Amino acid sequence: MTVQATNSIAPAPSFLRRLRIKAPVLVILGFGWLGLMVFTAAFADLIRPYEVTQMDLSARLVGPLSPGHLLGTDELGRDVLSRLMQSIRVSLVIAFGATILSALFGTSLGFLAAQFRGSVEHVILVLADFQAALPFLILSLAVLAFFGSSLVLLVGLMGFYGWERYARIARGLAISAGAQGYASAVVQLGAKPSRVYLRHILPNVASTLIVSMTLTFPEIILMESGLSFLGLGVQPPESSLGNMVGFGREYLTRAPWVMLAPAFVIMMTTLSISLVGDWLRDMLDPTIQ
Repeated sequence: MTVQATNSIAPAPSFLRRLRIKAPVLVILGFGWLGLMVFTAAFADLIRPYEVTQMDLSARLVGPLSPGHLLGTDELGRDVLSRLMQSIRVSLVIAFGATILSALFGTSLGFLAAQFRGSVEHVILVLADFQAALPFLILSLAVLAFFGSSLVLLVGLMGFYGWERYARIARGLAISAGAQGYASAVVQLGAKPSRVYLRHILPNVASTLIVSMTLTFPEIILMESGLSFLGLGVQPPESSLGNMVGFGREYLTRAPWVMLAPAFVIMMTTLSISLVGDWLRDMLDPTIQ
């Protein structure tokens, strides 16, 4: 009696099947660019050719592709490529930290609004409407002008940008999860509200929140760049992408590479995140498959 082994392969989950779809070329390039930015930010100290503050006054405003200076030098003879690598690190740290803070704050308020219907929900929704109508750039300028600029304050301030989106999304998805019945069933089994939201509701709505984060991330990069361009963001000797653009605008006619290099990185990074975010939204939305 022989036993024949049968190779049975279980069908992959729908999420994995959707991820197997070949991504468009632009999305692949977006992933590649973001990977390059993350690698640069992580290993900037090891791969940059010069120190950020190292000056060579005899080589001021040297053009790109010069010996020893691939992207040229600025008005103080500092290597633009080295400063660009450090600026990428600072800008990504600010944008990533602020995006995480905004998502945590907004999602927590959204879950509170879904749990405590009535006056608490009304107050949170009013705060969300107020935040959406508030000119955040003007508020940021006032806060930074009054308290001064620091990296911690800048991350905390940017962390309040866009939290109302997460609050509305989290509230709506949590109410929908409660209407579907599985959350109510867990409550009837004696689970605490914190366990219900963290262990059962949050994993089911995490994909939507992650896609929202990919849309908020480039906005925070542009916001930080605008503040640094106006001189109220990252302060010297530290450098960010917006900081480099702000200082390079004075030399746009004589040495355009000083400003165009960080401006190109800002444009490509925000574009790549937007492309990847749109693709992830399509992949994670079962209604358009």
